[in-house]
Amino acid sequence: MKIQNREIGENQAVFIIAELSANHNGSLETALETIKAAKRAGADCIKLQTYTADTITIDSRKDDFLIKGTIWEGKNLYDLYKEAYTPWEWHEALFMAAAEEGLICFSSPFDKTAVDFLKNLNTPAYKIASFEITDIPLIEYVASQGKPIIISTGIAEHKDIERALDACRRMGNDNIALLKCTSSYPAPIEEANMVMVKDLAERYGVISGLSDHTMGSTVPVVATCFGAKIIEKHFILDHSVGGPDASFSLDEKEFTEMVKAVREAEKAIGKVDYTLTEKQKKGKDFSRSLYVVEDIKKGELITENNVRSIRPGYGMHPRFLPEIIGRTFTVDLEKGSRLKDDVYH
Repeated sequence: MKIQNREIGENQAVFIIAELSANHNGSLETALETIKAAKRAGADCIKLQTYTADTITIDSRKDDFLIKGTIWEGKNLYDLYKEAYTPWEWHEALFMAAAEEGLICFSSPFDKTAVDFLKNLNTPAYKIASFEITDIPLIEYVASQGKPIIISTGIAEHKDIERALDACRRMGNDNIALLKCTSSYPAPIEEANMVMVKDLAERYGVISGLSDHTMGSTVPVVATCFGAKIIEKHFILDHSVGGPDASFSLDEKEFTEMVKAVREAEKAIGKVDYTLTEKQKKGKDFSRSLYVVEDIKKGELITENNVRSIRPGYGMHPRFLPEIIGRTFTVDLEKGSRLKDDVYH
């Protein structure tokens, strides 16, 4: 997958997305400052959400539209989205600010009008949010734009993922990534199931990654170790900004620490390689080898008392010890001498 000028996938660094979401709390200035902070924190991308309260729900006070069992308990859907949305008139300025910072910028559209709007901004990719994975007509329309498409799987069962992938491929778009996501805010770490990052890639033949709502950096690091090539995390300039998503977002210091941890994890994963570096070869000096541990006179027999496997590693290999027990020393040797094959017969 290639988003703008950034290759994503095998042998590439993890693509780290800072999710702006509602973390501007209604201020364009805060949104612009957040983009700058995301760059400082080491993000590769800033992601927006493109909807209005009217494109994502309706203004109804029926019980169905009352939020239950989340951090937004008791709020009405329409009121929450009216508070949380990113004004569409800001988008061009946000895209431009990201470009100035050297960040990729794209968004999650929540209806066809948002897809068209983002197309006019020349978005380099589209993201399907967790709760939209069942909206097959929307996914088809997004896929038909021919841009890379990243899909979160937060509420998805097998059939939901398969239907979403089929929708993309029906539109001739196989440029797909799936993100393991736990749609809980914040998400309990014991529900992260990061082994699924590897399974998504293998089972569905796509790039896989993580859209994370847990607290801290542990889950992104584990995801990296399981092969995640994309990590998305909610980002806030400062927790004092407040807003609907503040409680499960990372601030600049926390996000910077996460990026550092992910990059260190990438280095630690490395590659399958049994050859030794020069430092590792030097480390062999501290391995065991065969040494004379008593003063020896010519003609004495080699025993387990006068020759032992000890550190350092300059003498004969320890594997020879059983073979040479009972042999005869041919020279006098001092305690601490390396055992060599020319001192006995």
